[in-house]
Amino acid sequence: MGALLGVLFVMLLLSGFFSAAETSMMAVNRYRLKHMAKSGHRGAKLAEWLLARTDKLLGVVLLGNNLINAASASLLTVVAFRLFGENELALSLATVTVTFLILVFSEVTPKVIGATYPERIAPAASYVLVPLLKLFNPVVWFVNLFVQALLRVLRLPTAEGASGNSMGVEELRTLLAESGSFLPSNHRSILLNLFDLENLTVDDAMRPRGEVEAIDLDDDENEIVQRLSTSQHAHLPAFRGELNNVVGIVNIRRALAQLREAEFDLAAFQSGMRASYFIPSGTPLLTQLTHFQENRQSMGLVVDEYGELIGLVTVEDILEEIVGEFTGKIPLAGRGWAKQPDGGYLVEGSVNLRNLNRKLGLEFPLDGARTLNGLILEHLETMPEPGVMIKLAGCTLEIVQMQERVVKTVRIQVVPRSSGVAE
Repeated sequence: MGALLGVLFVMLLLSGFFSAAETSMMAVNRYRLKHMAKSGHRGAKLAEWLLARTDKLLGVVLLGNNLINAASASLLTVVAFRLFGENELALSLATVTVTFLILVFSEVTPKVIGATYPERIAPAASYVLVPLLKLFNPVVWFVNLFVQALLRVLRLPTAEGASGNSMGVEELRTLLAESGSFLPSNHRSILLNLFDLENLTVDDAMRPRGEVEAIDLDDDENEIVQRLSTSQHAHLPAFRGELNNVVGIVNIRRALAQLREAEFDLAAFQSGMRASYFIPSGTPLLTQLTHFQENRQSMGLVVDEYGELIGLVTVEDILEEIVGEFTGKIPLAGRGWAKQPDGGYLVEGSVNLRNLNRKLGLEFPLDGARTLNGLILEHLETMPEPGVMIKLAGCTLEIVQMQERVVKTVRIQVVPRSSGVAE
């Protein structure tokens, strides 16, 4: 009797092994397993080999599990018959007991352990499962013949026809967003910005025409020299009379070096400029970044469908969309807004809405206008007067200053959600 109970205990342990192996194999992170395999972990390589043959893996696991469970039930029935005689009571006790033992020791507990520690158990279990699969391959093959036939009747895809563990952009975005402490926040932010980059165009990152700093070649020579000496940029567009008449791009460092060697000469100055590089409005940022590399350019002038200059974009502007603004160069107030003592912000109307949302945590809509001025005019559908207040995207916007049909300055105050201010 003791020997039978000992065999029963061993069978329950073996059944538990198959249950834990099955659950861990199905729950293991495929990408982490692939990394372990590339690092030389033999158990991970075996687990990958098994997971590439899911039908055979499940076949050998379930074959061993069900065979042992059936044997355990038979063995416990024999024990019950010896203890209580061959009657219905003994059979009922054996059924209830073996169900309880298998459920606790061979199913639930091992599967919970397998689901909790899949990266530890799956590679270790593979050392046993691979030899078993090779040993019982004819049996597994025979069973799978019926399985494949049944799947074809039900018109269900097999493992080879399924998509597997491929991940789309949204799944990758969710994975990054939930990476938590596994990935530094600044790294996670950069990777998420890369996903957003494919939906952005040069219009989202460019400096609007009104903010473009340029040199007018029709100005007095002293004014041109003054502009060169005080510019904080590496390159500036040069034009004649009107900004649409761009003549070329000035390399500030080279121009200043020429000024140190000789007096300013407009003809020589103009001959040292390089040709203008134009970018069609609506060009995707990722595409433009590639074009900058291919053409060895660092700055381009954005033009609309009529050839009118609408803005300027640089490699730095695109990189800022990925890694964030280089705040060490320009103070916050220089970006077009300043915080007020009451907690609000005094904002220039020309500020880009995306930058405003990102830096101040606001939620202005981005599907229409690109600047705060454009958003206000689009919302009001008329030219406002100073002092006009509106509520938009959870904020009150007070127009402080108008200049030449443009909203020059706006005071923004975030409205508490319980506020009753009307939109």
